[in-house]
Amino acid sequence: MIRFPQPLQPGDRIGVTSPSSGVPQALWPRLEVATQWLRDRGFEVEVGDCMDGDSSHVSAPAVARAGELQRMLTDPGITAVVPPWGGETAIDLLDLLDWDALAAAEPTWLVGFSDLSTLLLPLTLRTGWATLHSPNLMDTPYAAPEGLAHWTEVAGATGSVTQHESGVHRTGGFDDWEADPSPTAYRLEGRGAWEVASGDEIEVSGRLIGGCIETVHHLAGSPFGDVPGFGQQYAEEGLILYLEAAEASALDICRALHGLRLAGWFEHANAILIGRTEAPASGEFIQREAVLDALEDLDIPIVFDVEIGHVPPQLSLVNGALTHLTVLDNERTITQELG
Repeated sequence: MIRFPQPLQPGDRIGVTSPSSGVPQALWPRLEVATQWLRDRGFEVEVGDCMDGDSSHVSAPAVARAGELQRMLTDPGITAVVPPWGGETAIDLLDLLDWDALAAAEPTWLVGFSDLSTLLLPLTLRTGWATLHSPNLMDTPYAAPEGLAHWTEVAGATGSVTQHESGVHRTGGFDDWEADPSPTAYRLEGRGAWEVASGDEIEVSGRLIGGCIETVHHLAGSPFGDVPGFGQQYAEEGLILYLEAAEASALDICRALHGLRLAGWFEHANAILIGRTEAPASGEFIQREAVLDALEDLDIPIVFDVEIGHVPPQLSLVNGALTHLTVLDNERTITQELG
């Protein structure tokens, strides 16, 4: 059974650690803006030791990063763990974590996206913990646009949460936090809608699971990426898989998706959500064609340009939640049952 962490409330303690890449000193002012944003809303914030972003592509040796993450996730006084951002090699923690201890502990919210998918996905698959794919700590001060819910709202919710297509997305690239660490509003000048590849209208339900294609596809066939087994466990309800490309070329994404298909990730899928992406084409071969090349023949509804991943804004998606997806001419919603 999926186990949901206790709802996040003012007064709760939030742990901050960097299980992948740390924060360079030049960006610590943005980190301080983000932690203060949480404190201003009544949360206590504990910043861990594994935060160095200047010495390497990781914040600390793998053993230290795994130990700090494990401690925070199993500390009953910490309600949520929110890393500053993703990185490159969170995969090196997977065989260092004590999965039996995590499975025996009361669940804690683990929050983030990008390379953090490498941890979110196995945590749900192996322990039954619900995990939260959403903006990371450094993005936390940004306001969610109309229709979307801020991750603190979803982590604090009971019952169900419904989010709507926002119809907008970021343009103009990332904010320069080194020059100005204070932004709290995305530049959302782009326009776009969720689009079913077949042109059909759909209403489907299933258990939600997914992440960043570049990181999670390496887990297929390992003990940490048994999505086919998760699908069998929830075969009666089926799955809704969500995937997003960060920066890999269309041909790389195509190969990765074919690999996931061959590994059985889509056998129990009722729908596949594909995040809006700015990842590059491979010559004339574009990202949408990469998805269709790998997945179109599965005869599963594919929904493009969903607010997932590296093009803000972002839906807050709970891995493991029973989810109801509606894509009609006059309604585009995703409702998650949190419990």
